[in-house]
Amino acid sequence: MYLLGYDIGSSSVKASLVDAGTGKCVASAFYPKKEAEIIALRPGWAEQHPEMWWENLRTATGAVLAESGVAAQDIAAIGISYQMHGLVCVDKDQRVLRPAIIWCDSRAVPYGDRAFHTLGEERCLAHLLNSPGNFTASKLAWIKENEPEVYARIDKVMLPGDYIAMKLTGEVCTTVSGLSEGMFWDFQENGVARFLLEHYGFDASLLAPVRPTFAEQGRTSASAAAELGLRPGIPVTYRAGDQPNNALSLNVFEPGEIASTAGTSGVVYGVNGAVSYDPLSRVNTFAHVNHTDTQTRLGVLLCINGTGILNSWMKHTVAPEGLSYAAMNDLAAQAPIGAGGVSVLPFGNGAERMLQNREAGCSVHGVNFNVHDRSHLLRAAQEGIVFSFKYGIDIMQGMGMDVRKIHAGHANMFLSPLFRHTLAGVTGATIELYDTDGAVGAAKGAGMGAGIYKDHREAFATLDRLAVIEPVQADVPAYEEAYRRWLDCLGRIG
Repeated sequence: MYLLGYDIGSSSVKASLVDAGTGKCVASAFYPKKEAEIIALRPGWAEQHPEMWWENLRTATGAVLAESGVAAQDIAAIGISYQMHGLVCVDKDQRVLRPAIIWCDSRAVPYGDRAFHTLGEERCLAHLLNSPGNFTASKLAWIKENEPEVYARIDKVMLPGDYIAMKLTGEVCTTVSGLSEGMFWDFQENGVARFLLEHYGFDASLLAPVRPTFAEQGRTSASAAAELGLRPGIPVTYRAGDQPNNALSLNVFEPGEIASTAGTSGVVYGVNGAVSYDPLSRVNTFAHVNHTDTQTRLGVLLCINGTGILNSWMKHTVAPEGLSYAAMNDLAAQAPIGAGGVSVLPFGNGAERMLQNREAGCSVHGVNFNVHDRSHLLRAAQEGIVFSFKYGIDIMQGMGMDVRKIHAGHANMFLSPLFRHTLAGVTGATIELYDTDGAVGAAKGAGMGAGIYKDHREAFATLDRLAVIEPVQADVPAYEEAYRRWLDCLGRIG
């Protein structure tokens, strides 16, 4: 018995086939091999054709079936992970009316800002847990004002994952988690955010019916099955946005647990067990995959632009030419904790939300020409990235989260022992590194939704844990002193 997981990204679509019994991935494929096209007709715009996602999904499905040799009748359930905050509009015949406005499109920012101030910041934060911002509802407001002929023909609005599920099953539905990421969910009323719909002039009938995240959300239609080489009737039993799904993939379900990534940019995604928000709106909060009427589980999402891109810049600009990342990590580790008094603020990749959208820039502080060398700069850069994570975790703790454990994939910055030990030392959290990805997580989510696994503990019992990093208590004071100095530098730049 096998589980099929899809991860619908803006760069590619990945499919993974998982043996339900062993929990191991037997085949994976992604398409296109080059990054998928993003249409940018104007500065700040970003669109994709949803039909392209489907075409890539079809190719990836054929590849994993061919690679694995698994028979279509042995696939028990399908799960979907998808790029968050996009907007797909379809008519009554389920035909796409225009290209999808995807997550990195910024045209709706003024619409969300006006709603935030008109409706009242406190009201929006208390009910939506966020500003309406640049999320799906505000993108729809842009269409309503600028493309009224398209808006008039819309039967349903959906997220990218809802569209893929519709293509698989012919049924239109969504989840509470999905509605919350689009700013369509009211956490005080535990229902659709009607006050925001009324503000924008939306009819609630535009929203798809709600199904549980872990439940049957339709079955593969005969036409979709024929197109994909699957059998008709396979249940779609899970869907979630990519960040909640990444947390699921890393077995992050309970309050105080965090899923983190540190590629070009970084993400800290923590689970909160109480309805709460940051009054300065420096983080975003959505319903996590296991949030229900009776169990509050909210995903608090922090994005940091200047993480791995700083490390890459250091490699190409500061490190000796030709030095590998592993060798650069060794060189950085030659400097002491705190980098001999050097501090680096890593914010050189644009405005940072956790700094209230300030463009703080990247800056280096405390260099003594007679004392410091490359090793100090390289270490200070990695520590500065970690301290930006700690700064965000402090915001989460201010919202009532008790951060005890950080789960991460064994990739990117988490390949650096220095980075890992600094993060454990300054946060006091245990770090666990795993071998997994979003499509595999979606497959296991499907197993939970189909009842093949009784809960997440069973689903992820076979997850490959590669390493556990505990804080070294003797080093904690040095990390804390370095972080205090870093905070002082951040305060001085305003």
